[in-house]
Order: sequence, then C-alpha cells, then structure tokens
Amino acid sequence: MTPAPRPLFTSLFSAAVAAADPERTIHKFLPEKPKGRTIVIGAGKGSAQMARAFERAWDGPLEGVVVTRYGYAVPCERIEILEAAHPVPDEAGLEGARRLFESVSGLTKDDLVVALISGGGSALLPAPPDGMTLADEIAVNQALLSSGAPISAMNTVRKHLSTVKGGRLALAAHPARVVSLIVSDIPGDDPAFVASGPTVPDAATRADALAIVEAYGMSLPDAAMRHLQSEAAAAPMPDDPRFAGNAVHIVASAAVSLEAAANEAWRQGIEAVILSDAIEGEAREVASVHAAIVREIAARDRPFRKPVLLLSGGETTVTLREKGGKGGRNSEFLLAFALAVDGIDGIHAFAADTDGIDGSEDNAGAFADGTSAARMREAGLDPRALLARHDAWTAFSAIGDLFVPGPTGTNVNDLRAILVV
Repeated sequence: MTPAPRPLFTSLFSAAVAAADPERTIHKFLPEKPKGRTIVIGAGKGSAQMARAFERAWDGPLEGVVVTRYGYAVPCERIEILEAAHPVPDEAGLEGARRLFESVSGLTKDDLVVALISGGGSALLPAPPDGMTLADEIAVNQALLSSGAPISAMNTVRKHLSTVKGGRLALAAHPARVVSLIVSDIPGDDPAFVASGPTVPDAATRADALAIVEAYGMSLPDAAMRHLQSEAAAAPMPDDPRFAGNAVHIVASAAVSLEAAANEAWRQGIEAVILSDAIEGEAREVASVHAAIVREIAARDRPFRKPVLLLSGGETTVTLREKGGKGGRNSEFLLAFALAVDGIDGIHAFAADTDGIDGSEDNAGAFADGTSAARMREAGLDPRALLARHDAWTAFSAIGDLFVPGPTGTNVNDLRAILVV
C-alpha cells in the first residue's frame, strides 16, 4: 500500500536533514591535534550546529567564533556564536567578519585553525574592500540574487568584491594550518564555492567575474565596478604556497542526503529514483522538465513504472522580473509544477530547502498536486499571475500547503520529491 504523500514527504525531509547533521558526521573528520592553539572559526546557516558538534567531538582545548543567521544560534561552551542577517548583509555581519579576522591574527605554524563553513556564509560575512561600503555590498548581493545566475557564478563575483572570500581568511591565518570542514550546498560540491570560499581559493579570475556581470546583465554599484576593473580585485590562486598544508573535507552534501531520502522511501515500500543531486537552472524551467517526465510516467508508465518516487537536488535560481512577491526558489518550482500538472490525478510533489527557510518567509517549501492550481483559483487567486510576479508563498499559503519545519541546523541545498501513483 502506497503511504500518504504528506507524511511520506515529511519523513523524506527528516531523513535527508538527519544525514547532513554535523553531530553524525563531523567526528569522522577531526584533524590531528596541534602543538599550539586550536582556533575554531566559521560562517553559514549551519555553522552554529557544526560548532556544537565539533566542541563535543574535540577532547582538547579550543576557542573561537562563528557567525550564523539570526535565529539559528545554539548554545556552545567554548565557541562564541554570533548572529547576522541573511540573505541581505548587515552591520552585525561586518562585525562578525572583523571578529573572525581578529581570532586568526598573530598565529604561528604550531597553531591549528578549524573552519566550519556552510551555505549562507556569503551574506553573513560582508567585508567590502577599500572604496566600497556595506550599502554597496548589499546592492551587489541584491543584484546577484535577482540575476538568475547559478550559485557558482554569483560566488565568483562575490569573491572578487570582498576581503574575506576566495581564500583570504585562510591567508590571514597563515602560517597556521587551516582545516576546513564544509557542509556543501553547491551542485557538484566544489568547496571553493560554499559561502564563496573564505578559506578555500579557486582559479576563477577577475576577468571571469566581469564576464559574468556582463553575461547576466547585472547592474552593480559604480564602486563595485571600479573595484572589479582594478588589479586590487585579484583573488589569491590555489597554487599560492601559503595554502600548502591546508586541508579541506566535505562533511555533508546533497548526494548523501538524497541517498538517505531514497533509502527511507524504499523502507516504506516505494521505489525511488534519484534524477540528480546537482540540478541548476531557472526554477520554473526545471519544474517544466520534471513535470514532463512525470506526465509521461502517469500516462505511459515510462521511463519508470508507477508507483515511483522521483528525487532531485541542487539549487535552482529565480530571475526576478517583478519585485514584491513572497517566496523562494522551491515554492516557485512547485507553483510552476502545479500549473504543469493541473488536473492530472495521482501526482504529488514536495520541494524544500534543507536549511528550513526558502526565500523571504518562514517556510522551507510547500506541497503540491494535480489539484493545487484549481484550489488556488477556488480561493480567488490566479496562480499564473502569482507565478509571473514571483509570489508563490501567497499561492500556497492560501490553500494551506506551506511546509514550515523551522531552522534545521544544516544546509545541503534543495530536496525535491515527486510521487506518481
């Protein structure tokens, strides 16, 4: 017997989040104890939970500070937890970046720096270079988020407009050894792109950043463009000898979480298929492709026989053509999907951000099925008009289909699940 869709989806989400829980994984990646001090630094929406897990696993002395999103802090005994704004940076984030630099200054080759990095760190650590202000960095962030560019492209631009990203925080700790423990929210799990790589450099250049700005028609502040066009924007390269001896470990990722969700589905007697853990693209276009596959299954039992559960991960994007709507990429995906399967029986869908927050509101995502669009119309709403103005939150709120689990303490990107029966 096929389980009820909503309890099934909720259990899949719980399994995916549990697989990315730093309490379960971080002890596998503990570095060798140093002769000198152990300093813990970190940033991201999962950094506080990572700090607590590291404290519990580490049996030597340590000290440090990490920065997480407002409302995401958890109690730690030896690591100070700071909170700042996400997705729009604020003054608290500026102070957080300053504190991280302060904590790694004056170290020696006998000291160890453990960097706990997760998604969201880009916004949580604003650190504009000379000639730019926090207001400029906020404007850059808003331009990036509305551009429709993939996260790797956005972070290439970010790292060239920062004094902390692109490995610069690790350079500040030199000659201490830096071990980065990373919860990846990046398709493909390139650690240099998680939180724009404060401790992990990559080979992208200033020219690459300028090309991205042009390709996506980004309107950046004059101060940001002047900096990008100057040699001062050049970021350190991975072959810089000051990075030699540092180590990087992915402690949780979308791939592992999708496997956990699939295993939970199989445990409940449902055949599960993982399409990909690295899907990118415009949310509504990704929804269209998923819906085409699902319609084929519903009508012809191909390429998979029903009942079947399709799973996918990665990070879609939303190009803001209009402003003022509420929601995020997962709810936008689902609204587009709901319209594409409008009136078709036996199709149930779920999409949520594994950090517990999708976009601007308090929901992680939502539930949808072949009746969603009709129920929105019955509630007096036009789902196509809401999709056009990126207001998926209003659409799903009106029919009681939002998914609100609260902050999860980790962040391995999006979980999408579609059940066809």
